[in-house]
Amino acid sequence: MPTDLEQRQAIAQAAVKTFLAQPFQPGKYDCVRLAAFVLRQRGKRPGLARGGSYKSMAGAYRALRRAGFETLADALDAMGLQRIPPAAALPCDIIMVPAEGPFDGALHVAVGNGRTIGYHEDVDGADVLQPIEFVAAWRV
Repeated sequence: MPTDLEQRQAIAQAAVKTFLAQPFQPGKYDCVRLAAFVLRQRGKRPGLARGGSYKSMAGAYRALRRAGFETLADALDAMGLQRIPPAAALPCDIIMVPAEGPFDGALHVAVGNGRTIGYHEDVDGADVLQPIEFVAAWRV
């Protein structure tokens, strides 16, 4: 039976395999779908369906509001995930980094060694990044 850290590493690698280089496509390949992938793999129910589907950033914001949340951080907090210092993130933990647009930040997934997988406006698709600024982080 794998240890928790081995399971975390395997799930983080599965997230990389699934999302790496996938072009940003709201509702299919975006930061919320990335986080939901990891949450499901860790046995959590992200509850994405409550807000409905979306195909644009404006639609994503409306879906978040329909689900009853003002921010992405509120949605993660409502799941009961423990907030942690970003520097304490283990593989599979969710890290929020600053982002432009109507959201309070973008969600990345820790993959180890200070790196994350996520989307960034300067990269064509999801990539392994090394954030230098953080908004928050949650233990998954």
